[in-house]
Parts: sequence; C-alpha cells; structure tokens
Amino acid sequence: MDNTKIAETANRIFTEYLKENKCRRTPERFAILNAIYSINGCFEIEELLKHLEQKEKFRVSRATVYNTVTLLINANLVVHHQFGSVSKYEKCYGSAKTHTICTKCGKVSEVGNLDLTETIASNIKKFHLTHHSLYLYGLCSKCHQTLKRRKARMIKKDIK
Repeated sequence: MDNTKIAETANRIFTEYLKENKCRRTPERFAILNAIYSINGCFEIEELLKHLEQKEKFRVSRATVYNTVTLLINANLVVHHQFGSVSKYEKCYGSAKTHTICTKCGKVSEVGNLDLTETIASNIKKFHLTHHSLYLYGLCSKCHQTLKRRKARMIKKDIK
C-alpha cells in the first residue's frame, strides 16, 4: 500500500474511532494525524510540534498534541516507544518496525520491516495482530569498535 492510501485509511480509521468514542472531529486532530503520517520513522513530541509549525504552518498547543497522540495510540494508529528515558512515537498503521538499540550509548536506529508479521501471526492462535515492533539490543558499530580497541590495549598491557 502506498503512503497516500495508508494516510487515507488512517484518516478513515481515526474518524470512526472518534465517532465511536463520542469525541469531536477537529481540524487540529486531523492536522496532527496527517503530520505524523508524513514523518518517516520515530519522533518526539517536540519534533512533531516543530514539524507542525514549520512544515505544515499549523500552530497547536502542546496539550492538544499530547491528547491527540493519546487518542491515536488508543485507535492503534500510533505506537509509543520507551527507549531508556526517551519517549518516542511512530505511526504504525500499514507498517511493521524493527529497531536496534545500543546498550552502551543508547543510539536507536530503525532497521525497517524484517517481514516477520506473517511468521508471528501464523504462530499465534486466537489473536488478531494489528501491528508489531521488534527491539534488538546490542552494540552499535562505534561502541563495538571502542570496546575492541580497549580490549586490544588491555591485552598489550598484560603482555608487557
């Protein structure tokens, strides 16, 4: 599914969610949804606010953004990630995400879809999978190289 169709479907799902839960369908809420679905990858609330102001030329309060993001999470259109002490959010309709997280420096990278959805879904009975995220923990290349150099220096000291 292309990005335009994903955004249109997300808009329809959100409209239905708001109707079912007797919430108002405001331009601000849909501007936030559309901004989120135009961002690639994870974002923090501050980045979303900046994106809305600078790229969308749309001013909205921080409280409205937080409240709308909560509604979007409840509607299964946005997922909340907690990477250590950092809260990040990401669109989740029409995509499956895999992240690598460095246990040394905390760097988070998106690997993309490892196409595990069908494998996971086929192994889970009586469960309707809407989306998933996979977190892989280890060392980023920079931290791994630093650790290798440190070990090499320790070995040289032991030999002397």
